[in-house]
Amino acid sequence: MFTTGSRSRGTSLKVAGSVAAVLALMTACSSTGGKPDSSGGGMNAGSADTPRFTVAMVTHGPPGDTFWDLIRKGAETAAAKDNIDLKYSSELEAPNQANLIQNALDSDVDAVAVTLAKPEALAPNVKKATDAGIPVVAFNAGIDAWKAMGAKSFFGQDEQVSGEAAGKRLQEEGAKKVVCVIQDQGNVALESRCAGVKAGMAGGVVENLNVNGTDMPSVQSTIAAKLQEDPSIDHIITLGAPIALTAVKSADNAGSDAKIATFDTNAALVTAIEDGSVQWAVDQQPFLQGYLAVDSLWLYLNNRNVIGGGLPTLTGPAFIDKSNIDAIADYAKKGTR
Repeated sequence: MFTTGSRSRGTSLKVAGSVAAVLALMTACSSTGGKPDSSGGGMNAGSADTPRFTVAMVTHGPPGDTFWDLIRKGAETAAAKDNIDLKYSSELEAPNQANLIQNALDSDVDAVAVTLAKPEALAPNVKKATDAGIPVVAFNAGIDAWKAMGAKSFFGQDEQVSGEAAGKRLQEEGAKKVVCVIQDQGNVALESRCAGVKAGMAGGVVENLNVNGTDMPSVQSTIAAKLQEDPSIDHIITLGAPIALTAVKSADNAGSDAKIATFDTNAALVTAIEDGSVQWAVDQQPFLQGYLAVDSLWLYLNNRNVIGGGLPTLTGPAFIDKSNIDAIADYAKKGTR
């Protein structure tokens, strides 16, 4: 496991600053001088006067999940700026996601951005891409696997570290017994989060609960049943905003006083944090992950730049709670946070 100490965090911050400088120079030379988007639906930074390339983005995002809407919007924003033809596709099941990578290669894309939630299943097709000289970057999931698989960069958060931060916060807030809800069993990122929560609690009880994240009525009933079965549960931590909002309903139905916290955000979660039904969220900035994945490939295709210097470029974690929710509320409601 790559651990993110002060040195690597500092490196990632320096990388982010370098990226910003490069982007500013290249955009100044190649942009048409776009204006801010007054529609509130995104950003308009102009269009690069560089060759048009095709980039495939292949994720494990389930349909209708608002987290992945943010990933896609970030990717589309970068693609519009960079004169990139973006081909987005997603499949939750790893073999199907691997097939999507193969489909992208068969269509002669110029580069691939991929999430590595279940790396073993994706490794053969990622290797096909790299063996063919097609640049690949990884994002969101697979921080322990991307480099060995030949990806040039990784954009996301260290899930073990973010889980430990969440676990420490739960302990500081007096949690004694926590249920960590995993909506996609076997997903390495989600498993690492819950392992981190357990490590961060340092003596507190953390129990994993697997649910089917594509079936919200089932999620709601499974969490409610767990709370009714064990009234000593005082906190639930979920690994996605839609699951958190469902857990609030579960606690109400079960007559439980368990507090809800979560990883990841969406517009509806802003209201839940504001009204106190969800205590806080760990933010990994999904819009930024999608944006950087596409933008980094544009930089590589046009200038052979590689971001990160062999280290992951971190987009989180950060806590969002009542003390700072106002600072991002407008962006969340616009669909970019």
